[in-house]
Amino acid sequence: MVSINSNKKITGSSSADIETDNVIEYFTEGKEKLSTTLQDDQSIESSSNDDEDNSNKKYSITQPHLRKFIDSFKKPDHIVRDLEDPNSLDNDPIMNPDNDGEGKLKSTIKPRHVLMMSLGTGIGTGLLVGNATALRNAGPAGLVIGYAIMGSCLYCIIQACGELAVCYSNLPGNFNSYPSFLVDPALGFSVAWVYCLQWLCVTPLELVTASMTIKYWTTKVDPDVFVVIFYVLIIIINIFGAQGYAEAEFFFNSCKVLMISGFFILGIITICGKAGTDGYIGTKYWHHPGAFNGDHAIDRFKGVMAVFVRAAFAMGASEFISITAAEQSNPRKAIPRAAKTMIYRIVFIFLTSITLIGFLVPYDSDQLMGSGSSATKASPYVIAIASHGVRVVPHFINAVILLSVLSVANSAFYSSSRLLHSLAVQGYAPKIFNYLDREGRPSIAMICSALFGVIAFCASSPKEEQVFTWLLAISGLSQLFTWITICFSHLRFRRALTVQGRSLDELGYKSQVGIWGSAYAATMMILALIAQFWVAIAPIGEGKLDAQAFFENYLAMPILIAFYFGYRIWKKDWSSLFIRADKIDLITHRKIFDGDLLRQEEEELKEKLKNGPFWKRVVDFLF
Repeated sequence: MVSINSNKKITGSSSADIETDNVIEYFTEGKEKLSTTLQDDQSIESSSNDDEDNSNKKYSITQPHLRKFIDSFKKPDHIVRDLEDPNSLDNDPIMNPDNDGEGKLKSTIKPRHVLMMSLGTGIGTGLLVGNATALRNAGPAGLVIGYAIMGSCLYCIIQACGELAVCYSNLPGNFNSYPSFLVDPALGFSVAWVYCLQWLCVTPLELVTASMTIKYWTTKVDPDVFVVIFYVLIIIINIFGAQGYAEAEFFFNSCKVLMISGFFILGIITICGKAGTDGYIGTKYWHHPGAFNGDHAIDRFKGVMAVFVRAAFAMGASEFISITAAEQSNPRKAIPRAAKTMIYRIVFIFLTSITLIGFLVPYDSDQLMGSGSSATKASPYVIAIASHGVRVVPHFINAVILLSVLSVANSAFYSSSRLLHSLAVQGYAPKIFNYLDREGRPSIAMICSALFGVIAFCASSPKEEQVFTWLLAISGLSQLFTWITICFSHLRFRRALTVQGRSLDELGYKSQVGIWGSAYAATMMILALIAQFWVAIAPIGEGKLDAQAFFENYLAMPILIAFYFGYRIWKKDWSSLFIRADKIDLITHRKIFDGDLLRQEEEELKEKLKNGPFWKRVVDFLF
């Protein structure tokens, strides 16, 4: 007999024991039957699911590729389900935190892509073609001084950007969104739109430049033919989303870095007289026509100031490592590495290459853009080699320059669509641009970027160079605005951490130059804006106001002011210029790291490198 004591309800009497045995037997049999039934149901369901999976696999195999491609532009499945059943648990942010009701950018960009982007992305029109005007205005010494100052600012900016990008790696648009919640919404709105317009304009600018680059080989073919080819190529690359963009940039940037490395070697050999037909060149062009352009000190100073905007445009896109943060697989590892390698980009790719250009091309050459000559068909890099009798090589350089220009067009198309999406997420642009398809592409924003690219079909116009100048006018100055707001955002972020009693140990990456680097960079760029205004109202060599020259140099400023006050009027908000440090939101979107775990991870990495081969320690030190 079995006896059960259940809170005095079942006693030890024989009749109760018999009744208890019957109850236990009844529930035991019921439990076994229920278990058997559930197993049968699960077996049937599993079989059904297997059949369904097999059917889906067969359908997937037999489904036409064209249909898959078309379906990829539709809304993600979870959004469609949410619209059909708003009460579904899949739509609950607690039960399904990965679904926020919107599509998300996919994390498909790998660390190797980010590293190569930090070295080569953005190297295109500004450095390889646009520097012709900067050299003509400032002379070789003025060109180097302007780039050196802007390069020191850029390093500080990228450090600040890297710190914020690791903290806010899930934020769409990344640094384009910082000013809105760290500084002031009106400033964030205006700078975000100007920066977006910059890259919308860069796509046609680079396509026009590509058609100009082709003129080195032939002028018989209508430039619009090449624009069509390049335009279609850029769109096809971006249809493959972030992965297509990243792989294309990896290839383009590898070619650019190899070309500039080869140019270093050939340039030095040519200067020493060991290549070409002109013998030893040395500092010949630094003496005649001279190191600076201008008869008076004031003109020479203006020339250096004019280099700042050109340098800013040439160095632009260095911050792209942050725009891609939301689509990176491991931003905490990739972004600091990219920020570390920025010094190589500044010193070797920019400063060294333009110094060699200054030794090989006189600033009064009639082949430089802006000289008024019909001979302006080539990049200063091609002129530097071809003008000294070196054959064949200039054709390879021009081919890589063409790839470089297409690379920037690709980056501009990619970034402008992501920036439009970011503006829509923040409520600064029509909601239609918030659309993401099943592959994580901002399809509607991409269509808008493609429509802006149509401007490039002016390439066959006799006003081609003038269109180039105006597009550059919008792009160059807006780069300075963006960099200034990155510095302001970093300063306000650090101030908010201090005021709200937060520790720097919460940061996944800390700027190597701290707040002083951001303060220095912001100050220098504000001075550059003031100097550029002076150059705009009193052009080099003329000393009198010219309306066209003013807007060519300062067009982005009135656009920025219009957006700023437009936002204030729209929101009817004139309360304050800055968000108070104690009111800044340091929780939303921010990743908070454990300082102890980060230090432990760093110690483990150091120990691993210490016990590893020497070459790994060298690579870690360099990159």
